[in-house]
Amino acid sequence: MVLFLGEDDVKRVLTMPDAVRVLEEMFRQDGLGGAINNPRQRVRTPSAMLHLLAGALPYLGVMGYKAYTSSREGTKFRVFLHDIETGKLLAIIDANHLGMMRTGAATGVATKYMARGDTSAVGIFGPGFQARGQLMGVAAVRDVKRVFVYGRSAERRKDFSREMEETLGVPVSPVENPREAVSGVDCVITSTTAFEPVLQGAWLEKGVHVNAIGGNFLFKREIDERAVMSARIIAVESREQSRMEAGELLPLVEKGRLQWRSLVELGEIVAGKAAGRISGEDITLFKSVGIAVEDLAVAEHVYKAALSAGLGRSLDMPAR
Repeated sequence: MVLFLGEDDVKRVLTMPDAVRVLEEMFRQDGLGGAINNPRQRVRTPSAMLHLLAGALPYLGVMGYKAYTSSREGTKFRVFLHDIETGKLLAIIDANHLGMMRTGAATGVATKYMARGDTSAVGIFGPGFQARGQLMGVAAVRDVKRVFVYGRSAERRKDFSREMEETLGVPVSPVENPREAVSGVDCVITSTTAFEPVLQGAWLEKGVHVNAIGGNFLFKREIDERAVMSARIIAVESREQSRMEAGELLPLVEKGRLQWRSLVELGEIVAGKAAGRISGEDITLFKSVGIAVEDLAVAEHVYKAALSAGLGRSLDMPAR
């Protein structure tokens, strides 16, 4: 039986605390060499693009891939989950909500291991779809008491602030100036589609942790070079994939100011092989691009939870 799970099924069984827990273990396994991740591949045509991320998680007994298309008509995500021993197709899962939750959960894991323990004030750039998961992920691992939101549209940042205030149960304030989103906070998140930096390193205060998650193309830059170089510890999900997609890092590598070997992978931090923070005054940075094994770990959890709950529908198709 191949199980199909739609967006509503995913929403019914996937919570942020569960997503953080699942990804924390996935990153630990990755740091110990127990995950197989292939960097994203893109197929470009004049009117649309196909994106593919594949990998395997032997400790969960699954392998698979996420495939999505992007065009003027929007973006549609699906995860295809296979049994690692037989190759049997287990599930096809709509993954818009799943992807937002796993991106937020990865930020949650990074924040747990890299932000100060007393982190309570958060600033976020970009009041969009992904930003919801970002705040939920941080709130799952820290006692968040205040959030400041900046975006170019005053209406969107106000609407987003009202929504997230209700979701998180803490004050969420829209701000008119980007620097206001950074002043006095313990954690800063950039969740934008920016081509030029929205966060300036000159604004960062001692001890802050930065999660930069919006760009996974070499021509996108959410944070400036000073912000990168201010960080004592820079973590990525995958050095290999970051070489291909981390637009904030490549220019500094090309200039000889940053070396790939100086970066740590989040899995190494979670596995105890590297430090996520050394002192309370450190500025730390998690540069996320999104990797296949994150999607697969969360998809495996969703699949098992949906089976237990009797959700989804069986597809009339061969399982191999």
